[in-house]
Amino acid sequence: MARPYEPGPSTSLSTNTLSQTPSSPVPEEDDDSGAASPELPLTMSASVMLADLPRDATAALASVGGFPQEKVVVKFKPVGAAPSLAQELCKISATRKFEEVVRYLRRKLRCKDTDSVFLYVNSAFAPSLDEVVGNLHQCFKNGQDQLIVAYSMTPAFG
Repeated sequence: MARPYEPGPSTSLSTNTLSQTPSSPVPEEDDDSGAASPELPLTMSASVMLADLPRDATAALASVGGFPQEKVVVKFKPVGAAPSLAQELCKISATRKFEEVVRYLRRKLRCKDTDSVFLYVNSAFAPSLDEVVGNLHQCFKNGQDQLIVAYSMTPAFG
């Protein structure tokens, strides 16, 4: 919570307020500290509004949403009585959602609409269906730059 404004040594108040106005309560930078004291208040007129972002900030923000790889390698591992896949590796676009991985696996396993399939990343957690595959890959890839997805026909891993 901000403190109420109290005149200090940097401000001067006169008994005759009509002839003199108090100096601005905007903190001045000292050569010693390099930053203004957080206890001094800022007036609304002292705030700065940016009309646009600096060029380096714009470039940084533009690169944040991108993924270093266009496609991600996903390795499927069966758990329990789940059938094995003929091809355990597949590539999927980094911008796709995890539901695409589930749909792909269901198609490869030839699951019926009533069959359940449970998928886990690194045999640890079941990601949300709307999670982006590229984000999962960046956070949980293995040493071979693969996203490991374990699958089971019954719930596994608690």
